[in-house]
Amino acid sequence: MQDIALRTPQLAAWLAGTDIGLLELRTPEGTLRLGRQGDEIIELPDEEAEPELLVIHAPSVGVFLHSHPLAAAPLVRIGEHVEAGQTVGLLKIGPLLLPVTAPQAGIVDGVHAADGLAVGFGTPLVGVHPL
Repeated sequence: MQDIALRTPQLAAWLAGTDIGLLELRTPEGTLRLGRQGDEIIELPDEEAEPELLVIHAPSVGVFLHSHPLAAAPLVRIGEHVEAGQTVGLLKIGPLLLPVTAPQAGIVDGVHAADGLAVGFGTPLVGVHPL
């Protein structure tokens, strides 16, 4: 990044001669962002990228259950922290209950399928913001 910092004035001069509004240069050492503010080219602060929502999909056809048939409490609630491998729902296939698990740790953003809903393979079930 030190080499790029030395070249920032050259990059700013080049950018001023174009109609490009934003230049973002990413290196293993960091990110340089140059943008326009009126007629000037200024260095912009790094933007923190919002982690993408991880959607857990149905691994098979079946009936999606929020809780075990013998329990009243749902397996997860919105805003709850889940660990990788934690059961977030159940898929009932005949008499079989197949656990639907979180592939990685995160915070539950939403449950996309209603309790008792018949779902097909790949149906979005639960949304998780990865940690």
